[in-house]
Amino acid sequence: MTIKTASILVIGDEILSGRTKDKNIGWLAEQLNEMGIDLIEARVIADGEDTIIRHVTDLSQATDYLFTSGGIGPTHDDITTASVAKAFGKAVIRHPEAVRRLLAHYEGTDIEFNEARQKMADIPEDAHLIDNPVSAAPGFQLENVYVMAGVPSIMQAMFEGLKDQLEGGQKRTRITVQCAIGEGTIATIMGGTSEAFPGVSVGSYPWFKPGQFGTAVVLTGRDAAQTQAAAESLAKQVRDEGFGAEILAPGQDH
Repeated sequence: MTIKTASILVIGDEILSGRTKDKNIGWLAEQLNEMGIDLIEARVIADGEDTIIRHVTDLSQATDYLFTSGGIGPTHDDITTASVAKAFGKAVIRHPEAVRRLLAHYEGTDIEFNEARQKMADIPEDAHLIDNPVSAAPGFQLENVYVMAGVPSIMQAMFEGLKDQLEGGQKRTRITVQCAIGEGTIATIMGGTSEAFPGVSVGSYPWFKPGQFGTAVVLTGRDAAQTQAAAESLAKQVRDEGFGAEILAPGQDH
Protein backbone atom coordinates (compact mmCIF):
# COMPACT_ATOMS: atom_id res chain seq x y z
CA MET A 1 0.00 0.00 0.00
CA THR A 2 1.54 3.29 -1.15
CA ILE A 3 1.27 6.21 1.27
CA LYS A 4 2.25 9.64 -0.04
CA THR A 5 2.45 12.72 2.17
CA ALA A 6 2.34 16.44 1.49
CA SER A 7 2.71 19.75 3.26
CA ILE A 8 1.62 23.28 2.39
CA LEU A 9 3.51 26.48 3.10
CA VAL A 10 1.49 29.67 2.72
CA ILE A 11 3.83 32.66 2.50
CA GLY A 12 2.71 36.22 3.07
CA ASP A 13 2.56 38.98 5.66
CA GLU A 14 -0.91 39.85 4.35
CA ILE A 15 -2.23 36.44 5.47
CA LEU A 16 -0.79 36.79 8.96
CA SER A 17 -2.16 40.33 9.33
CA GLY A 18 -5.66 39.16 8.45
CA ARG A 19 -5.91 41.53 5.49
CA THR A 20 -6.08 38.59 3.07
CA LYS A 21 -7.92 35.39 3.96
CA ASP A 22 -6.25 32.19 2.85
CA LYS A 23 -8.32 30.12 0.43
CA ASN A 24 -5.58 27.81 -0.76
CA ILE A 25 -5.09 25.36 2.09
CA GLY A 26 -8.62 23.95 2.09
CA TRP A 27 -8.85 23.71 -1.70
CA LEU A 28 -5.48 22.02 -2.07
CA ALA A 29 -6.23 19.63 0.81
CA GLU A 30 -9.34 18.41 -1.02
CA GLN A 31 -7.42 17.89 -4.26
CA LEU A 32 -4.66 15.96 -2.54
CA ASN A 33 -7.12 13.81 -0.63
CA GLU A 34 -8.77 12.80 -3.91
CA MET A 35 -5.36 11.68 -5.16
CA GLY A 36 -4.61 9.59 -2.10
CA ILE A 37 -1.97 12.04 -0.86
CA ASP A 38 -2.15 12.77 2.86
CA LEU A 39 -1.77 16.42 3.81
CA ILE A 40 -0.01 16.16 7.14
CA GLU A 41 0.93 19.77 7.81
CA ALA A 42 0.07 23.33 6.74
CA ARG A 43 1.99 26.39 7.86
CA VAL A 44 1.49 30.13 7.32
CA ILE A 45 4.66 32.20 7.53
CA ALA A 46 5.89 35.75 6.96
CA ASP A 47 7.82 37.13 3.99
CA GLY A 48 11.25 36.67 5.52
CA GLU A 49 14.19 34.98 3.81
CA ASP A 50 15.49 33.08 6.84
CA THR A 51 11.96 32.04 7.77
CA ILE A 52 11.18 30.76 4.28
CA ILE A 53 14.47 28.87 4.01
CA ARG A 54 13.98 27.21 7.39
CA HIS A 55 10.45 26.03 6.72
CA VAL A 56 11.13 24.94 3.12
CA THR A 57 14.09 22.88 4.30
CA ASP A 58 12.11 21.33 7.13
CA LEU A 59 8.96 20.45 5.20
CA SER A 60 10.67 19.29 2.01
CA GLN A 61 12.58 16.76 4.10
CA ALA A 62 9.54 15.69 6.11
CA THR A 63 7.05 15.05 3.28
CA ASP A 64 7.00 13.64 -0.24
CA TYR A 65 5.63 16.88 -1.67
CA LEU A 66 5.79 20.48 -0.47
CA PHE A 67 3.49 23.06 -2.08
CA THR A 68 4.04 26.77 -1.48
CA SER A 69 1.76 29.67 -2.32
CA GLY A 70 2.60 33.35 -2.40
CA GLY A 71 5.58 35.61 -2.88
CA ILE A 72 6.43 35.12 -6.57
CA GLY A 73 5.10 38.42 -7.92
CA PRO A 74 6.95 41.51 -9.23
CA THR A 75 7.35 43.55 -6.03
CA HIS A 76 10.26 43.94 -3.63
CA ASP A 77 8.67 41.74 -0.96
CA ASP A 78 8.15 38.82 -3.34
CA ILE A 79 11.17 36.86 -2.16
CA THR A 80 9.95 33.27 -2.30
CA THR A 81 11.89 32.38 -5.46
CA ALA A 82 15.23 33.62 -4.15
CA SER A 83 14.64 32.05 -0.75
CA VAL A 84 13.74 28.62 -2.15
CA ALA A 85 16.81 28.78 -4.39
CA LYS A 86 19.00 29.48 -1.36
CA ALA A 87 17.40 26.62 0.55
CA PHE A 88 18.73 24.24 -2.12
CA GLY A 89 21.98 26.05 -2.82
CA LYS A 90 20.91 27.14 -6.31
CA ALA A 91 21.52 30.36 -8.22
CA VAL A 92 18.60 32.34 -9.63
CA ILE A 93 18.66 32.87 -13.40
CA ARG A 94 16.56 34.89 -15.83
CA HIS A 95 14.83 31.89 -17.43
CA PRO A 96 14.57 32.24 -21.24
CA GLU A 97 11.33 30.30 -21.57
CA ALA A 98 9.74 32.27 -18.73
CA VAL A 99 10.78 35.49 -20.48
CA ARG A 100 9.27 34.25 -23.74
CA ARG A 101 5.96 33.44 -22.07
CA LEU A 102 5.75 36.82 -20.38
CA LEU A 103 6.68 38.70 -23.55
CA ALA A 104 3.93 36.86 -25.42
CA HIS A 105 1.49 37.65 -22.63
CA TYR A 106 2.17 41.40 -22.65
CA GLU A 107 2.53 41.76 -26.42
CA GLY A 108 -0.24 43.87 -27.88
CA THR A 109 -1.24 45.32 -24.53
CA ASP A 110 -0.64 48.73 -23.00
CA ILE A 111 1.24 47.12 -20.11
CA GLU A 112 5.00 47.70 -20.08
CA PHE A 113 7.19 44.64 -19.57
CA ASN A 114 9.35 46.60 -17.16
CA GLU A 115 12.12 45.38 -14.86
CA ALA A 116 9.67 44.61 -12.05
CA ARG A 117 7.62 42.33 -14.30
CA GLN A 118 10.77 40.80 -15.75
CA LYS A 119 11.60 39.70 -12.21
CA MET A 120 8.80 37.14 -12.54
CA ALA A 121 10.98 35.31 -15.08
CA ASP A 122 13.69 34.74 -12.45
CA ILE A 123 13.76 31.03 -11.65
CA PRO A 124 16.23 28.86 -9.70
CA GLU A 125 18.66 26.96 -11.89
CA ASP A 126 17.65 23.33 -12.55
CA ALA A 127 14.00 24.11 -11.72
CA HIS A 128 11.14 23.09 -13.99
CA LEU A 129 8.51 25.66 -14.91
CA ILE A 130 4.91 25.31 -13.74
CA ASP A 131 2.54 26.66 -16.35
CA ASN A 132 0.35 29.63 -15.49
CA PRO A 133 -2.57 29.76 -17.95
CA VAL A 134 -4.14 32.73 -16.15
CA SER A 135 -1.44 35.42 -16.06
CA ALA A 136 1.57 33.74 -17.73
CA ALA A 137 4.12 34.27 -14.92
CA PRO A 138 5.19 30.69 -14.17
CA GLY A 139 5.71 28.90 -10.93
CA PHE A 140 8.40 26.26 -10.64
CA GLN A 141 9.30 22.86 -9.27
CA LEU A 142 12.65 22.37 -7.55
CA GLU A 143 13.18 18.82 -6.31
CA ASN A 144 10.00 17.98 -4.36
CA VAL A 145 8.95 21.61 -3.84
CA TYR A 146 6.22 23.13 -6.02
CA VAL A 147 6.20 26.93 -5.86
CA MET A 148 2.92 28.53 -6.91
CA ALA A 149 1.16 31.87 -6.86
CA GLY A 150 -0.85 33.07 -3.88
CA VAL A 151 -3.88 34.26 -5.86
CA PRO A 152 -6.34 31.34 -5.52
CA SER A 153 -7.49 31.27 -9.16
CA ILE A 154 -3.90 31.22 -10.39
CA MET A 155 -2.72 28.68 -7.82
CA GLN A 156 -5.60 26.37 -8.72
CA ALA A 157 -4.86 26.63 -12.43
CA MET A 158 -1.19 25.89 -11.77
CA PHE A 159 -2.04 22.83 -9.69
CA GLU A 160 -4.47 21.49 -12.28
CA GLY A 161 -1.65 21.60 -14.80
CA LEU A 162 0.89 19.80 -12.64
CA LYS A 163 -1.14 17.24 -10.72
CA ASP A 164 -0.71 14.54 -13.35
CA GLN A 165 3.00 14.59 -12.51
CA LEU A 166 2.29 13.58 -8.90
CA GLU A 167 2.25 10.01 -7.73
CA GLY A 168 -0.89 9.34 -5.75
CA GLY A 169 -1.34 6.78 -3.04
CA GLN A 170 -4.03 4.73 -1.35
CA LYS A 171 -7.12 6.91 -0.97
CA ARG A 172 -8.81 7.12 2.39
CA THR A 173 -12.45 6.19 2.89
CA ARG A 174 -14.45 8.76 4.83
CA ILE A 175 -17.86 8.02 6.33
CA THR A 176 -20.01 10.42 8.34
CA VAL A 177 -22.44 9.29 11.01
CA GLN A 178 -24.94 12.04 11.80
CA CYS A 179 -25.91 11.79 15.46
CA ALA A 180 -28.83 13.63 17.07
CA ILE A 181 -27.01 14.24 20.34
CA GLY A 182 -24.07 16.26 21.64
CA GLU A 183 -20.55 14.91 21.42
CA GLY A 184 -20.11 14.89 25.20
CA THR A 185 -22.85 12.27 25.54
CA ILE A 186 -21.30 9.90 23.01
CA ALA A 187 -17.64 10.57 23.81
CA THR A 188 -17.21 7.13 25.37
CA ILE A 189 -18.73 5.45 22.32
CA MET A 190 -16.38 7.35 20.00
CA GLY A 191 -13.38 6.47 22.15
CA GLY A 192 -14.36 2.83 22.24
CA THR A 193 -14.81 2.75 18.46
CA SER A 194 -11.36 4.24 17.98
CA GLU A 195 -9.85 1.53 20.19
CA ALA A 196 -11.82 -1.30 18.54
CA PHE A 197 -10.84 -0.19 15.02
CA PRO A 198 -7.21 1.01 15.29
CA GLY A 199 -6.92 1.66 11.55
CA VAL A 200 -9.79 4.15 11.62
CA SER A 201 -9.58 7.71 12.91
CA VAL A 202 -12.70 9.06 14.63
CA GLY A 203 -13.41 12.78 14.69
CA SER A 204 -16.43 14.70 15.96
CA TYR A 205 -17.90 17.96 14.70
CA PRO A 206 -20.77 19.50 16.72
CA TRP A 207 -23.51 21.34 14.83
CA PHE A 208 -26.28 23.66 15.96
CA LYS A 209 -29.56 24.70 14.36
CA PRO A 210 -32.51 26.61 15.86
CA GLY A 211 -33.94 24.30 18.51
CA GLN A 212 -31.71 21.42 17.47
CA PHE A 213 -28.15 20.23 17.92
CA GLY A 214 -26.09 17.15 17.20
CA THR A 215 -22.74 15.73 16.21
CA ALA A 216 -21.30 14.67 12.88
CA VAL A 217 -18.90 11.82 13.63
CA VAL A 218 -16.42 11.35 10.78
CA LEU A 219 -14.61 8.04 10.45
CA THR A 220 -11.63 7.85 8.12
CA GLY A 221 -9.47 4.88 7.15
CA ARG A 222 -7.58 3.28 4.31
CA ASP A 223 -9.45 -0.02 4.56
CA ALA A 224 -12.94 0.65 3.21
CA ALA A 225 -14.50 -2.45 4.78
CA GLN A 226 -13.02 -1.71 8.20
CA THR A 227 -14.13 1.92 8.03
CA GLN A 228 -17.67 0.86 7.11
CA ALA A 229 -17.72 -1.64 9.96
CA ALA A 230 -16.57 1.04 12.40
CA ALA A 231 -19.31 3.40 11.21
CA GLU A 232 -21.99 0.75 11.57
CA SER A 233 -20.75 -0.20 15.03
CA LEU A 234 -20.77 3.41 16.23
CA ALA A 235 -24.21 4.10 14.77
CA LYS A 236 -25.65 1.00 16.45
CA GLN A 237 -24.21 1.95 19.83
CA VAL A 238 -25.62 5.46 19.58
CA ARG A 239 -29.05 4.08 18.64
CA ASP A 240 -28.86 1.58 21.51
CA GLU A 241 -28.50 4.56 23.83
CA GLY A 242 -31.77 5.93 22.47
CA PHE A 243 -30.46 8.59 20.11
CA GLY A 244 -30.78 8.98 16.37
CA ALA A 245 -27.80 8.05 14.20
CA GLU A 246 -27.70 8.02 10.40
CA ILE A 247 -24.85 6.87 8.19
CA LEU A 248 -24.68 9.41 5.40
CA ALA A 249 -24.08 8.50 1.79
CA PRO A 250 -20.95 9.95 0.11
CA GLY A 251 -21.55 13.57 -0.85
CA GLN A 252 -24.09 14.18 1.91
CA ASP A 253 -21.49 14.97 4.55
CA HIS A 254 -20.69 18.55 3.53
